[in-house]
Amino acid sequence: MSHLGLVAVVVRDYDEAIAFYVESLGFELVEDTRISEEKRWVVVAPPGARESAVLLARAAGREQEARIGDQTGGRVGWFLNTEAFDRDYQRMRAAGVVFEEAPRHEPYGTVAVFRDLYGNRWDLIQLRRAGTAHDPGDHT
Repeated sequence: MSHLGLVAVVVRDYDEAIAFYVESLGFELVEDTRISEEKRWVVVAPPGARESAVLLARAAGREQEARIGDQTGGRVGWFLNTEAFDRDYQRMRAAGVVFEEAPRHEPYGTVAVFRDLYGNRWDLIQLRRAGTAHDPGDHT
């Protein structure tokens, strides 16, 4: 059986990214291993996540630096599922997370778009039912 293990988010600085993901989003720091003087293997994940996590990959060079904050061309690129939307929405707002909109109710669940510290767009989403077919990322 296969599963998605990691997705990379290009960041400007490891420590500022760790602070945002851990303190503002409530993720756990899973690993922070120094590979070289400039490179670290930094993995964060929502509490209790078993399969998928986020690799915080510091930009190397101008081309990668140009992608910070716009890895998906302005589309929502990441979907943070929750079982307690109101609790997590309020906690994240109190921690300074910037939401683009008030929560809205869609056929697939409750959702609100937020931006990470670099401007990448995410959905905070509570699905109505597991396995619902949908395209929640069609926000422009």
